[in-house]
Amino acid sequence: MSRRNAAVVREILPDPKYNSTVVAKVINQVMTSGRKGIAQSIVYSAMDNASAKINAEPLEVLTVALENIKPVLETKARRVGGANYQVPMEIRAERRQTLAIRWLVDFARKRTGERGMENKLAAEIVDAYNQTGGAVKRRDEMHRQAEANKAFAHYRW
Repeated sequence: MSRRNAAVVREILPDPKYNSTVVAKVINQVMTSGRKGIAQSIVYSAMDNASAKINAEPLEVLTVALENIKPVLETKARRVGGANYQVPMEIRAERRQTLAIRWLVDFARKRTGERGMENKLAAEIVDAYNQTGGAVKRRDEMHRQAEANKAFAHYRW
């Protein structure tokens, strides 16, 4: 990370079906080896499967699931006087969304029991919508760690 210049934030174009940048970011996270068409079909079919299980609009299901995953606090290591402290800090909105999408896709990939990435991603979206699943557990674990280290909050910079 450069000390002189801030990183340039790239503009992400919205996806063609829902015209949403959030869905486009999920597609980019699912994509491997630059195969965007396959990633789009996986995400769209996963959203349709999840919305069929919940009986709601696909975009609404995804946004509620991501809201349930988004963390508020995280801990960052801070070195003070030869000792490292885990200092709890609030997370910027952009990073919250990025972490939520990353966790959603990672835990969908790790799932066992379902066949195919569409089914795994749909199951993880449904679990996140219902406040269960691996991504929600990761968020709760992060919040617990931040709460446990609240005593070091005065080291915030």
